[in-house]
Amino acid sequence: METQQERREFLITSLLQENPQFQDIKVPEDAGEQRQLLRALMNVRTPKECPPLFWQIQDAYLAEETKEKGITRLEDLPEVQPGIYLWQGDITTLACDAIVNAANSGMTGCYVPNHRCIDNCIHTYAGMQLRLDCARMMQRQGFPEPTGQAKITPAYNLPCRYILHTVGPIIQWKVTRTDRELLASCYRSCLELAAENSLESVAFCCISTGEFHFPNEEAAEIAVKTVKDFLEKESSVKKVIFNVYKDMDKEIYENLLR
Repeated sequence: METQQERREFLITSLLQENPQFQDIKVPEDAGEQRQLLRALMNVRTPKECPPLFWQIQDAYLAEETKEKGITRLEDLPEVQPGIYLWQGDITTLACDAIVNAANSGMTGCYVPNHRCIDNCIHTYAGMQLRLDCARMMQRQGFPEPTGQAKITPAYNLPCRYILHTVGPIIQWKVTRTDRELLASCYRSCLELAAENSLESVAFCCISTGEFHFPNEEAAEIAVKTVKDFLEKESSVKKVIFNVYKDMDKEIYENLLR
């Protein structure tokens, strides 16, 4: 299978055939609709093994999709402060040692078809091996992931080497002292785990500010302070990228990092 369409149609057909509930779904002809359907099928699939041929074709497909989106390399980014970078873009296209995933306590990704959260994006473009890996890790742990801690997995089909998964605090009404401490712990735990694994560069998304409703500006202040405090210590981590997606977050971080 040499073309993306051939790979995509193989993957869609395979996923439809393994679930009797999907027997009436037809493969659309439009490439955009095919991409949406494939992502949805990957999102809802429970963690389990696949035949070797499926993994091979999925990996080739995702590698080409990422290549078409364009890979950004850390060495091409300008420092805004010593050891600190600010980059607006798709974190699944960033080549560095590790990117951070804002996960939920189940740690196996977002199951909502085509949801725009970062957890969904990372699991989609890493490939379904990531969900399987996370499920095995959580089965060994035996309980949901506590807020403010971190786990590490391979990045599979992403251009980075590893993914650091952390569960941020969920804001119900107003931000409490505990919420602030837990958010700081997310950043600190990821950096400590990166250092334990001798990693040099870590890219953070805006933890807890999306679906978990932490106010963007306050979250950024906590992120910057925690990262700066950590970088003052001696460790393998020398470079931290604050990755933002929205213009609003870019402006907040620009003001904090002047």
